[in-house]
Amino acid sequence: MLGLKREIEQVAKDKGIDRDEIISALEEAMGQAARREGQDREIDARYNDELGEIELFEFREVVESVTDDETQIAIARAQEFDPEAEIGDEIGVKIDSSGFGRIIAQTAKQVIIQRIRDAERDNVYNEYKDRKGEVVNGIVTRFEKGSIIVDLGRAEAVLPLKEQIPREVYRANDRVRAYVIDVNKATKGSQIILSRACIEMLTKLFEQEVPEMYEGIVSIHSAAREPGGRSKIAVVSRDSDVDPVGACVGMKGSRVQSVVQELRGERIDIVPWSPDPARYVCSALSPAQVSKVIIDDREKSMDVIVPDDQLSLAIGRKGQNVRLAVQLTGWKIDMKSESKMRELAQWLAEAVSVVEGCGEADAELLLQQGITSLEDLANCQEDLLTSIPGINEEGAAEIKARSAVLAEQKRAEEEEAARQEALRVEQERVAESAASSEQASPGDELAPGLGEETSDSRGESADA
Repeated sequence: MLGLKREIEQVAKDKGIDRDEIISALEEAMGQAARREGQDREIDARYNDELGEIELFEFREVVESVTDDETQIAIARAQEFDPEAEIGDEIGVKIDSSGFGRIIAQTAKQVIIQRIRDAERDNVYNEYKDRKGEVVNGIVTRFEKGSIIVDLGRAEAVLPLKEQIPREVYRANDRVRAYVIDVNKATKGSQIILSRACIEMLTKLFEQEVPEMYEGIVSIHSAAREPGGRSKIAVVSRDSDVDPVGACVGMKGSRVQSVVQELRGERIDIVPWSPDPARYVCSALSPAQVSKVIIDDREKSMDVIVPDDQLSLAIGRKGQNVRLAVQLTGWKIDMKSESKMRELAQWLAEAVSVVEGCGEADAELLLQQGITSLEDLANCQEDLLTSIPGINEEGAAEIKARSAVLAEQKRAEEEEAARQEALRVEQERVAESAASSEQASPGDELAPGLGEETSDSRGESADA
């Protein structure tokens, strides 16, 4: 049994596990094993440090006359173990544990292994629970159901599929840098959850690359990200002499390029934050140029007017630019081209022209008030219209009625235009299909007899 003592001491030393904890676990495990062998008899286990073994004790009731050898002990026999024993006491009688040698060895091994695992799990949790929110470096070791297992040195972490950047590929032994989003205790060990797709990964990389952020002079006010595609960050400076955008870009773009390279080419737009919502939204839509902004504070929405040649740039590929701008600013953004606004102004001018003296100037005033459709004009409050010089309550009612008629007319024209466009596309498709069929199966080559029959028919027609 001295081998057990040495093993306990060695494990406690190497793994940093409390020796008493290992002994306690061994006592509990051996007690359970002995009770199973003893058919649920009351047996207790105690570790004898001098002998280096676990001693088993069976508790029996002290009686005058024994009627059950397994649960009772005579008073005379009991006093041999404990001179102060009295009738009715419970006394522990040491039992022979030689038959448990194999069980002790197996149990000790299992318990020690389990204690090592528990201790390592606790150590990992205690070490990394305070590192939640940091960027760590690791090595890819293996892959499990789409997740990447990363070796951090003293622990393993998991990079789930949903937290990976789309189209980013790793191989075993590749270096990976990721953000620790969570650390939790699991049944199979502490789980460190990593992410490369979260917004925090982007902001932490900038904080590491930009000294002004570390010093607290420049900070990221908000950020929006579509991992692997494009990101936007809004930065602000506490020092008027420090340009926040320039600090993040760095000399010849060195700082932002370091972040771009780490994110495998993800495009990053850096814009200055502004307390003025209109200026902030215009910056967020960069690189597109904005002509005019119409703000609705109540709905926290904006109608942004851009030149016709800037509309596609402002919207971005599959709406990415405006979508990120919405996430960055928190404002609902409706993009409109200048030509579309001119067309709308003409409709509004026609609607207000039912009141004598009203026209394009009043339509422009309504646009500035957030009326961006005929439906808005038809459903607006009369107070808005009567606030315009020359329009009374009766005129306001006439304008709203006229707006409803024009809205229906405009809707019908748009539906007809859409129908005609669909018809044109279908006709072109049919024509292309017919042309392809003729090229694939020419009549002279595939059906020579058809030509003779056609000739006879022509001759008959000529004779007739």
